[in-house]
Amino acid sequence: MSSVATTTLSSRGQVVIPESVRERLGLKPGDQFLVLGEGDVVILKTVSAPSLREFDSLIVQARKAARKARLRPTDVRKAISRARSRK
Repeated sequence: MSSVATTTLSSRGQVVIPESVRERLGLKPGDQFLVLGEGDVVILKTVSAPSLREFDSLIVQARKAARKARLRPTDVRKAISRARSRK
């Protein structure tokens, strides 16, 4: 069941999610969102850490992809070092 409500954009670019929607979705202060904008549509998608089971699956997939690409541990360390030096 969906909730429909209106809200207003503040001068600081902030939007308040109406209480009825926050309660229905179980949103709490500090929750993070991915913001997608296309045309006149704005979508907020909650971002949450994967469960340990999902994380284990992601690790397995990443290791398979690394083996397929013939990546070595030294390749990964070099890539991390390059990415960190760009900041």
